[in-house]
Amino acid sequence: MFKTIEWKKDKVVLLDQTRLPEQEVYVECREVSELADCIRRLVIRGAPAIGVAAAMGIALGAGKIKTGDVRKFRSEVEKICTMLAATRPTAVNLFWSIDRMKKVVDVYAGMGIEVVKERLKKEALKIYREDIEINREMGKQGRELIRDGARILTHCNAGALATAGYGTALGVIRAAKGEGKKIEVFACETRPVLQGSRLTAWELKKSRIKVTVLTDGAAAFLMQKKMVDLVITGADRIAANGDSANKIGTYALAISAGAHGIPFYIAAPLSTIDVRIRSGKEIPIELRSGEEVTHIQGKRFVPQGIKAWNPAFDVTPAEYITAIITEKGIVKKPYLRNIQKIMKS
Repeated sequence: MFKTIEWKKDKVVLLDQTRLPEQEVYVECREVSELADCIRRLVIRGAPAIGVAAAMGIALGAGKIKTGDVRKFRSEVEKICTMLAATRPTAVNLFWSIDRMKKVVDVYAGMGIEVVKERLKKEALKIYREDIEINREMGKQGRELIRDGARILTHCNAGALATAGYGTALGVIRAAKGEGKKIEVFACETRPVLQGSRLTAWELKKSRIKVTVLTDGAAAFLMQKKMVDLVITGADRIAANGDSANKIGTYALAISAGAHGIPFYIAAPLSTIDVRIRSGKEIPIELRSGEEVTHIQGKRFVPQGIKAWNPAFDVTPAEYITAIITEKGIVKKPYLRNIQKIMKS
């Protein structure tokens, strides 16, 4: 089985997702600036995976700080955190992870810099292990929603590639298959970077799960043809009221699912829920380079002089979401109340 991210002796090793499925290449990051660039360029992507990468990046960068002055050390760590925070604005796991690492510095700073460095490394590895365990538990919680013979539509990639391992939406699908259920997955290609056709199809093939790729625009017709039993996706940030940000195109899927009476589920860890944000209107949406739309493999196919609008995410209002699958259980409406309850459990 492949590894999305791994700590190896003072370096962070990433599976380069920009090369898949043609090449299975691993990138070694020895400097935090290299890791930040990899997050920005989608070498590693997916909210949980980005959170793990940020934690490892802070540990990696802190380990290279050469000073005996605690105040200066903390200042340098803060610079590292700021650099990583600037890479992807929508995925809340990034900021959750950074905050968690900052607390380690606060707690252990009085014990000396070397102690802090070691504790940061331990915390990063703990976040890594926890993510895998959480995803497996999420799979157990959500597998009951998938019946034997289910035909499942998913969007983007919410599998092991988007996490430290196992996956969120694909983790639920894996758990259902593990029970012996026969399932079929339809994966939207997910323009413009094709995470569905490149990554989800690659993952599911490796897991021996039947998968069919379709264009994003074909999804509503697939539902109309009664070829879908449920839709399940991941999320990059969930507001306190249940509004959920995910890869661009998710909102359209949710509307289509609702129009055809098909359940629409979100699978995400509690760390993806941002209770400080009351609704999706407050979720920052990353705008990426128009070249992702106008070019394919470096070749321009849109006429010169034409601009492209390229939001990486959209927000699905809670009213279109049937339930949110977390590691602590399945959250149903009313979300504002039930999210608060599960976050406190």
